[in-house]
Amino acid sequence: MSLFPFLSVLWISLLTFGEGYYKSFGRFNHVQDVTHRAAFDELWFTQKLDHFNGADRRVWKQRYFLNEAFYKPGGPVFLMIGGEGPANPAWMQYGTWLSYAEKLGALCFMLEHRFYGKSHPTADLSTDNLRFLSSRQALADLAHFRTVIAEDRGLSNRKWVAFGGSYPGSLAAWFRLKYPHLVHASVATSAPVHATVNFPEYLEVVWRSLASENAECPLLVKKASDTLLERLKDPKTYDNLTKDFNLCSKLQIQTEMDSAYFLETLAGTFMDVVQYNEDNRGFEGATGTNITIKVLCSVMGDASLGEPYARYAAVAHLMMDTFSMKCLDASFSTYLRDMTNTSWEGPAAGGERQWVYQTCTEFGFYQSTDSPNQPFTGFPLVYHVKQCADFYNVSAEQLAMAVVQTNEYYGSYDIGSSRIVFPNGSIDPWHALGITLDITPDLPAVFINGTAHCANMYPARSEDLPQLALARDHIFLLLQQWLKQ
Repeated sequence: MSLFPFLSVLWISLLTFGEGYYKSFGRFNHVQDVTHRAAFDELWFTQKLDHFNGADRRVWKQRYFLNEAFYKPGGPVFLMIGGEGPANPAWMQYGTWLSYAEKLGALCFMLEHRFYGKSHPTADLSTDNLRFLSSRQALADLAHFRTVIAEDRGLSNRKWVAFGGSYPGSLAAWFRLKYPHLVHASVATSAPVHATVNFPEYLEVVWRSLASENAECPLLVKKASDTLLERLKDPKTYDNLTKDFNLCSKLQIQTEMDSAYFLETLAGTFMDVVQYNEDNRGFEGATGTNITIKVLCSVMGDASLGEPYARYAAVAHLMMDTFSMKCLDASFSTYLRDMTNTSWEGPAAGGERQWVYQTCTEFGFYQSTDSPNQPFTGFPLVYHVKQCADFYNVSAEQLAMAVVQTNEYYGSYDIGSSRIVFPNGSIDPWHALGITLDITPDLPAVFINGTAHCANMYPARSEDLPQLALARDHIFLLLQQWLKQ
């Protein structure tokens, strides 16, 4: 949302792949009424495999979608950038970007990211083939798509606007940065523009976000997590732990990776609920949107359930019931097997194997417990980094070098561009790596108090915070102004 470990391990497939990881914009219901009956066919674009090797002539088919409902001759072209999951045509039917399109007479495209969804550039997901998966290749895909489509449809003189949220938000900003002659403006929502191997600030924001509901809530979570860690030290407790958390198989802790994966899996509930707190994702088929920070803190504060440890287990059961899960698979050996399956039919081929590869070779973003100012324990940076070696044979040194190169290439927080707006929410842990203050008048930030990940991109509701509605309106006014330039 998730970015990938923009999402934690446990709920990643449930919260992200079922809905398709596209962040779009929602605002006016009448726009949704106009378009919801339309059928959006899958369209295919012939794309280059390697944009940076002129001798490589290989091509593949990239999926995209088109909405012409609001286009008026001479209007702009909107390009929604795909992310680390399948393209969901629901975003061609709903969203504020469509209300913007209606007001501005825009033609709307959505391009699926290479290696995700049905956009398969290679025969499998072997590590050798994944070398063609990177943000730089994805940006070159966007540039080639924009150039060819513009020529074919007579849109070369139209002003193109890029939209994206989370990792696609970063791509939207970087598309404007690296290809300013092709894209006139960008809306880069919840975009982590700074790469970092270690990202303990994520869990620090989780603490603050839980505390914003109830000051005792993160303290209770920490007490439960600490108790759990202590019990893991004694193998005699494993049978009870297996029963308490309804594990699919008896808990086996043979390595530190086993322990860390189990602890991260349970923490993942809180991480994901905070990241998507009260986001309006139901229209895209997302389940569990009723589980909010308020709900989690209510369970953690319920003394009738017993000690904090028992309440922690109750949260896990609540999530399993919500997602109709018979049991919880918290086995690292199963995860390792799934993540090293290179088939397009493999259990991690929905995007997890691909996205973790990108974190190992470009971004890091590892949400470690290496900070005292957060509620969890037991999954330090070394646990995350070792996965890069286990899954892709990428060393810690190679990862560190890759992150440095990413920041050098894109500029980190110092983006030297113009006409990019950076919306972020205060509840969202990812705002810690984003732009939350104006860089220049032409690189403004929109920081929305009380909202979570990509909140401004979802359809509007009557219960939306006033500042969220104002943020959507402000972004529209910026686009209106920039399209006159």
